[in-house]
Amino acid sequence: MSHNMKFFIDGAWVDPVMPAALDVINPATEEAYTQIAVGSKADVDKAVAAAKRAFATFSRTSVAERLALLKKILEVYNARFEDIAVAVSNEMGAPLSFARDAQAWAGRAHMESTIEALENYKFSEKRGSTTVVKEPIGVCALITPWNWPLNQIVCKVAPAIAAGCTVVLKPSEIAPISGLVWAEVMEEAGVPKGVFNLINGTGPDVGQVMAGHPDVDMVSFTGSTRAGIIVAKTAADTVKRVAQELGGKSANIVLPDADLEVAVTKGVQGCFGNSGQSCDAPTRMLVPADRHEEALKFAKAAAEAHKVGSPTADDTDLGPVVSQLQFDKIQRLIETGIKEGATLVAGGLGRPDGLNRGYYVRPTVFGNVTKDMTIAREEIFGPVLSILPYKTEEEAIAIANDTVYGLAAYIQSQDIEHARAVAREMRAGSVYLNYPDWDTHAPFGGYKQSGNGREYADFGIHDFLEIKGIVGYGE
Repeated sequence: MSHNMKFFIDGAWVDPVMPAALDVINPATEEAYTQIAVGSKADVDKAVAAAKRAFATFSRTSVAERLALLKKILEVYNARFEDIAVAVSNEMGAPLSFARDAQAWAGRAHMESTIEALENYKFSEKRGSTTVVKEPIGVCALITPWNWPLNQIVCKVAPAIAAGCTVVLKPSEIAPISGLVWAEVMEEAGVPKGVFNLINGTGPDVGQVMAGHPDVDMVSFTGSTRAGIIVAKTAADTVKRVAQELGGKSANIVLPDADLEVAVTKGVQGCFGNSGQSCDAPTRMLVPADRHEEALKFAKAAAEAHKVGSPTADDTDLGPVVSQLQFDKIQRLIETGIKEGATLVAGGLGRPDGLNRGYYVRPTVFGNVTKDMTIAREEIFGPVLSILPYKTEEEAIAIANDTVYGLAAYIQSQDIEHARAVAREMRAGSVYLNYPDWDTHAPFGGYKQSGNGREYADFGIHDFLEIKGIVGYGE
């Protein structure tokens, strides 16, 4: 039975208080393939009340009980793995292989790392005659984005449960179906009533209401910096904790001693993954000025090697971007790059040849980009790479840090000590040396307008805890 027109509140699938529906668009066809119910303040009130009731008992559960629950959730998640991948492919237009190997895999991997972190987490410690304890913060409002839906749902729900919190989740209304499958996983895993609740809806009608609700103790938000500011301002009236993972414009410094062909080729691939829809994508590539033209040749070849097409085709590398709104924004920024004088190396305006329907974007590379150009400063969120030449390492570091964002940075060098030294100069929450594998045990989060707080493993658990000092506790 489909639960698309219901919410999961207090352990049951329920109808919205005021029935309303929203089309869910398949970006590969531009057509609605299903609908979801969308909520209102009344639904938020019900869900928060359920979470508040459940917190009284769930907050007192043992670590062993919460570990057993997380392991059961992981077991059911693995059983529903293909359903999750198909949902992501339909709602996002992700190639099915990518939906399995990256999107659905991310949820599994983060469940595993959270379980491992909880097994070793210390919730109390002695400091002289004081005992310091870490306690669950309370009812948590979780607002997740459409671009990595399972990654972000699991990175919030799993550590919140590990900490002993109860939650109300609002997935993105653009890509909500994988979130509904996740709720079915939680139900089948036997999560206690009220510990996990899900409401679909828009940011203004549901997300902001959650952020401002007086019985919500914490908001964890992932999305645009613009929306994050609104959430933080709304939450400020009730002085609740706000954790944010926001936008990015990450620099990729190719140092002079790097293997240029390898560095550029992998840099293009890293930028274009998930159709360029990753907040930490390496979208600004900095290359030595005396090798700039050579770098453009490698980038052009790498971009043109990508096959854009139907998510169901076996040879598709890149599917469409998620919506008409995103498509139009990307087209506008590509046009701006051309008008401002950047060199169009590959791709450009319009859809790829042979694709007349769907939000497909041509894999695009610009060269001769300067740090003041719009495409070097605004987050594009599509398969568009800007290549900037630099003359000295100091200039490269300055350009890399010359952004309001600070989510990630990338360094390429055959000298690991050199790469490590440059990494320490980056004003970013994550720095990746020589394209390492994704590490779900590393902290993830940003400096500056990329947010605050950290996710993944024990870092995520920590964000959902309050710290209490019991002074005079004794030896």
